[in-house]
Amino acid sequence: MLMVKCELIRDHFQNARRYNIPPADCIIADVPYNLGNFFYASRPEWWSGGAVENGASDKAGKAAFKTDYSFNIADFFAFASRLLKPEPKKGEKGAPCMIVFCAFQQLGVVISEAEKHGFKHYISLVFVKPSSPQVLKANMKVVGATEYALILYRDKLPKFRNEDENGVHRMIKNWFEWKKDGREIPRIHPAQKPVNLLRQLISIFTDPGDVVIDPCAGSGSTLRAARELGRNSYGFEIDRDFYAKATELMLSPTTTPPPCEGEQE
Repeated sequence: MLMVKCELIRDHFQNARRYNIPPADCIIADVPYNLGNFFYASRPEWWSGGAVENGASDKAGKAAFKTDYSFNIADFFAFASRLLKPEPKKGEKGAPCMIVFCAFQQLGVVISEAEKHGFKHYISLVFVKPSSPQVLKANMKVVGATEYALILYRDKLPKFRNEDENGVHRMIKNWFEWKKDGREIPRIHPAQKPVNLLRQLISIFTDPGDVVIDPCAGSGSTLRAARELGRNSYGFEIDRDFYAKATELMLSPTTTPPPCEGEQE
């Protein structure tokens, strides 16, 4: 029986040292997009009932969360570079890595800032959605139906676990299907990532018993995915409401079966 830890901390990630958290094998973060009051600008929720003639809803002109005004990407990478495990010794394979979700417009900034903190290499990922939230613009222009992320690493290639249940190595492409979670997964955060998708990423870049850290935990979906796969997980969330809902609904001990040895499929 592989026992794992799963801890969500209501604090800013800059205060990580006070919690004696072990170094991470993988850091996964959905960093704020710094959209400010424009988060809902092209979403159906912007209009009452989804119809333009009904006028703007109470979400119009408001941010989705407080950190979407002034998130400091340099502070984030300063934290991550300290908390991620160092490179493996000469002759050893399987380096740690970061997976950072970001807006398309942020890709250049994230790559540049990551390099300043020692993450010299990256692999871009694209997540293909079955629909677009930009329904109000569907008759005006090509609408967005993708999300983006970067795998960031220092010098050595990160761990890569691409064996299927039969021990056969499968090809991992740089795009993934974005499948929504079922009703068993609570909807807590407006930018919540599917637990199933996070499970795929965690299973590829970590081993059972490894440590996964999410500095911007939000709904706690990363922690739940890691726990279900037998990985130790730690997250930080400063918003009182998100923290409370994640703790009660997403990460309650009754939301997943007891940890088991190896991975769950």
